[in-house]
Amino acid sequence: MTNTQNPIPLSRLSVGPKSKVLVVGLGTSGLWTARWLAGQGADVMVTERKKESELDPDILRELLELGATIELGGHKKKTFLNADTIILSPGVPHDMALIKSASEKEIPVVGELELASRFIDTPIIAVTGTNGKSTVTTFLGRMLENAGFNVFVGGNIGTPLIAYAAGEQKADYLVLEVSSFQLDTIHTFSPYISIILNISPDHLDRYPDYEAYIQSKLRLYKNQSDGQYLILNHDDQRLSSVRPSSGVSLLFYGSKKMEGLHAFLEGGRISAGLNASTRQGFSLDAFALPGSHNQENLLGAVLAGMALGIDAAMIQKTINQFKGLPHRIEYVGEVKSVVFYNDSKATNVDAAVRAVTSFDRPLILIAGGRHKGADYAPLVTAGRGRVKGAVFLGEAKGLLAESFRDEIPFALAENMEGAVLKAFSMAREGDAVLLAPACSSFDMFSDYPHRGRVFREAVEGLIHG
Repeated sequence: MTNTQNPIPLSRLSVGPKSKVLVVGLGTSGLWTARWLAGQGADVMVTERKKESELDPDILRELLELGATIELGGHKKKTFLNADTIILSPGVPHDMALIKSASEKEIPVVGELELASRFIDTPIIAVTGTNGKSTVTTFLGRMLENAGFNVFVGGNIGTPLIAYAAGEQKADYLVLEVSSFQLDTIHTFSPYISIILNISPDHLDRYPDYEAYIQSKLRLYKNQSDGQYLILNHDDQRLSSVRPSSGVSLLFYGSKKMEGLHAFLEGGRISAGLNASTRQGFSLDAFALPGSHNQENLLGAVLAGMALGIDAAMIQKTINQFKGLPHRIEYVGEVKSVVFYNDSKATNVDAAVRAVTSFDRPLILIAGGRHKGADYAPLVTAGRGRVKGAVFLGEAKGLLAESFRDEIPFALAENMEGAVLKAFSMAREGDAVLLAPACSSFDMFSDYPHRGRVFREAVEGLIHG
């Protein structure tokens, strides 16, 4: 799955006036790319598999007003081969047959992230990892704002980088969450600071195997050079062996003090420094996010702050103030001394395991959704002694049931409302009901926030019912 194309010189990317540029995929990234290209005077074509009835009419109207040609309901080979340049949205596999045909014809194919980065000279801090990247990206943005900088926060977390290129904001730093799908289509993208938090099995429905997914994540630092930073989690076995190009400053962090680590946890505090003379201590007494994984991810963010020269007091202020993000072990409410938590963002098994192990009270787990190819055995293992019962829903409920059979009692539900009611009926005073799906949301919901909102509404119905 790893992209093996040679880097395409900027001069080869035809995105200026009268260039025929094809945008593949009409999500947020594709729409912003079309807007930017239209502003460059390009002849914009957009192709999308969805039918007109499945798309927002206001978006289609805007594209037509921009002068774009729109192709819906499938992709045509002729459209791909007639383009001067092709820009892929992150959700579009870069190894699809039509892309291969275009590449054979030497038509440049890049992703939105790569395209935007070539027209931006603002320093970029890029965060990737299987889990925790949205939280760390947001934390870094808040930390930079607390330090008085003008910051753009986006990428996979919401607003694509091309939106910054198209807008008028002049930021001091760009903080980007970067997904493996985005990294599949980079060629020269080279952040000032790269952070890889962890790698565990995910998206195996899209990659041929786990190794291909790992290699996509590792592409983040491949173009880095002198004067740039790479921050890695030494506790992750695969990341501990990474060595970047000469001249890149490698900063390791880990959960326990050991030689060679630039940041670690010790006595309920963070000890961090770029070197021995700059080492500082940071209190975790006011840090609101539960779970050791959130503390470990914070180590990487603190190192990034130190690399950027942010005053220790501003780093500590951000640690004290940061309350996390919606849908990430988010407290929802309490009914008859049973508390409800929403971790709809736990879209893979490892994230669900981290959520389950964050609690020290008996749990009723709600899980399920669209299966992504991973084994659910680690979730069963994590649940022993913690999860007293489970409710499964969605396309993967049968697979989850098979994994949990004879291990942990479970029930099946047809929708989220039913799952919440069944979970509440299993719970007793002092228990917690945790939504940690371990699956994607696209079988029943538009995305994980939608799933989280429906869960919250179901819980609120219990509270007020």
